[in-house]
Amino acid sequence: MDGKTIRLRRIFDQRSQKTVIVPMDHGISLGPVKGVADIRATVDKVAEGGASAVVVHKGLVPYLGPAVGSKVALIVHISASTSLSADSNYKRLVAGVPDVAALGADAVSIHCNIGGGHEDDMVADFGMVADECRAMGLPLLAMCYPRGPNVKDQFDLEAVKHCARLAAELGADVVKTNYTGSAESFKEVVKGTPIPVVIAGGPKMKSDADFLSMVYDAVQAGAKGVSIGRNVFQHDDVAGITRALSRIVFDGMRPEEAYRR
Repeated sequence: MDGKTIRLRRIFDQRSQKTVIVPMDHGISLGPVKGVADIRATVDKVAEGGASAVVVHKGLVPYLGPAVGSKVALIVHISASTSLSADSNYKRLVAGVPDVAALGADAVSIHCNIGGGHEDDMVADFGMVADECRAMGLPLLAMCYPRGPNVKDQFDLEAVKHCARLAAELGADVVKTNYTGSAESFKEVVKGTPIPVVIAGGPKMKSDADFLSMVYDAVQAGAKGVSIGRNVFQHDDVAGITRALSRIVFDGMRPEEAYRR
């Protein structure tokens, strides 16, 4: 048994082998928006709802409160750009794997977009970080999306399949990518990569019914869970929506049953 195996057990539910991750790394890209302005309160709510892990940048780790490490695992994100950038899709490294280990985190998270002008830099960083994670026994979550001038549709099946496979080829342990819109198509994404696939939530959705149906369909298609931020931390009932996600992901509950206030 190695360090990665032990740490992944803290992120994936051992009964279902699935995970509910809530990324809250949006403060760098968007500023102190609703849901991450008081991040400790939000962490407490997602922990109450049964989340497996949270994703944050290194500077916020001291402010997350006691739920981290006791109720939810900690994943530290090491890529960043801002929405004010000339190219917000170009993610630069802002921390290293030793920094993440020193913070006591259970995993590293990196962001890599393919299809843009700086794809080569992000792919090179990805490969280097994967090697460092392997050497230090830290699991690597790759947020990998098709984004840039060469991408006509970031939900295109072939483009998403490419992202998921790239993550495995470069050494990630888990890949987060876009849902392709149907369970049938997403099965192809899962089939095309040997590592667990979790879905992103994207922009905040209009209704809970649409959101939870997407999650249910993804899990039915073979997704090993979710890594969803704004649709969780900007919800009016953060604990409730997290609990609904947990019921769908861990218990296979249908969306109409899962969300009960």
